[in-house]
Amino acid sequence: MKKFKLILVASILLIGKTAISQHLPKPSEVQYKWHEQERIMFVCLDPCTWQGREYDNHSTPLEQINPKKLNTDQWCETAQLWGAKEILFVAKHTGGFCWWQTETTDYGIKDTPYKDGKGDVIRELSESCKKYGLNLGIYVYPGDEIWGAGIGSGGKTKDPSKQEAYNKVFRTQLEETLANYGDIIEVWFDGSCVIDVSDILEKYAKNSVVFQGPHATLRWPGTESGKLFYPFWNTVKSEDFKSGVATQVHDDPNGDVWAPIETNTTLYDHNWFWSPENEEKRKSLDELMECYYKSVGYGSVFLLNSTPNTSGLIPENDRKLYKAFGDEIDRRFKIPIASVNEQKGKIVELDMSGKKKINHVVTMEDYRLGHRIREYKIEGFIDGNWKELCRGQSVGRMKIDYFDEIEVSKIRLNITKNVNEPVIRKLSVYYVEDFVAPPKREIRPWSNWQNIGNFNTKENTIIEVNLTGKIKMPGQFTVRVEPENADTKFKISNVELIYDGRVVLESFTTVKGNEININRTAQVTDESKITLRFSLKSKTDFSGKIQFKPALIY
Repeated sequence: MKKFKLILVASILLIGKTAISQHLPKPSEVQYKWHEQERIMFVCLDPCTWQGREYDNHSTPLEQINPKKLNTDQWCETAQLWGAKEILFVAKHTGGFCWWQTETTDYGIKDTPYKDGKGDVIRELSESCKKYGLNLGIYVYPGDEIWGAGIGSGGKTKDPSKQEAYNKVFRTQLEETLANYGDIIEVWFDGSCVIDVSDILEKYAKNSVVFQGPHATLRWPGTESGKLFYPFWNTVKSEDFKSGVATQVHDDPNGDVWAPIETNTTLYDHNWFWSPENEEKRKSLDELMECYYKSVGYGSVFLLNSTPNTSGLIPENDRKLYKAFGDEIDRRFKIPIASVNEQKGKIVELDMSGKKKINHVVTMEDYRLGHRIREYKIEGFIDGNWKELCRGQSVGRMKIDYFDEIEVSKIRLNITKNVNEPVIRKLSVYYVEDFVAPPKREIRPWSNWQNIGNFNTKENTIIEVNLTGKIKMPGQFTVRVEPENADTKFKISNVELIYDGRVVLESFTTVKGNEININRTAQVTDESKITLRFSLKSKTDFSGKIQFKPALIY
């Protein structure tokens, strides 16, 4: 009798244990709607387009800015060529030029000959997006060179006496762009935003995702390569996310916040704005497909740039590449050999109705329930036995797996590690003819240290590190203080990252022990001068080395 009672109690405990679900962060309705778009097209047009630069230096007279052929229908048609579901428009970049009718500045479309000063490109684009069934996102740079709130400032003016006046200007600009053009699915604060706009976002952007800043619901990958490293998780710890500039380095499958990544890249290698020279840097179709596999194929959203020329049109050779890109995605993934929907459990089988040649399997988790799958195998049934074809960890919205072509009669998704019951949204099998796998580049979150200087606190406790030429593109980097005596106790303080003579936001740098992590999001040009300055405090003088490494390597 006692033995029976013990078994009964154990059974009840087991039932109770399996009935309890672990709480997992999940996407909000707007995050889910945004994520389901899969592909988004940036549109970058600015006075710097006329200057052949990446940042506007105000050298172009406004009377010369007249994109007479500008056609937002053409932009939307271009987005549809490669399956983009949203256009994210740079309505105001760092130089402060505004593409809509606003009285907050004399540096905008109303001050040019375009449509006799009556043009409003946001309105034109909004109407075109509705016509073509696309969503609209708005990028309004929080800073403004005219006000001395330069690159990386987040809207903080160099002259504090101008801050209150500029706050009013930016708040008005943001409200104008969000209130007057219909539904806006995405709001982009490039870098961050130090100006309090919480009331404006609450009023006009309840149904919008926000990129960076204190109200962020999205993350930047950490590079502009268009590629993530794997595994990729949409979750982070809240203490990392609250910085507003968290990246893929902060991925954590056990994080408590759902914070998806928007994987962005340029069409012209390392350049966001059009020039005749930049057209020569156009990426190849193979490069774009590699980005697709390592962004969408890892479960992220892919944001690909477009940049109209000075006529206002996206160049035809760009459009040909976008079409080839869209066609190639369709060729590979539009029609599966077989698929199955809405399956629960750790094993999902797919019968091929006879032997079939395959080389791709696409798994989609119902990520509305969170990241439940933590490890899995894809197996093929061959001559009466199951053979492992590939394995992985994260799935989320989508994981594209590929392998050498093989004939199988069945496919099995075997989930070997999970949290809560796995729910498979879709499992699909494909055979891609003439498939050449993306390059197996070494993609890792950390690289090797390199010595870039020496120091001695007896001579100077304020250290300046010249990073010009070391930081060559947007990304994440780490500087380490390595004392000669490993037992030396010291503290790093007063950290400043200085870009072209201006101190950027504190949130761009964090100190952990003897390391300074730099979250660098601004574009780097040949003219960029970058310096890191900080103080070393210790009870005794000491000397050592300054070391440097990129935090993300592709």
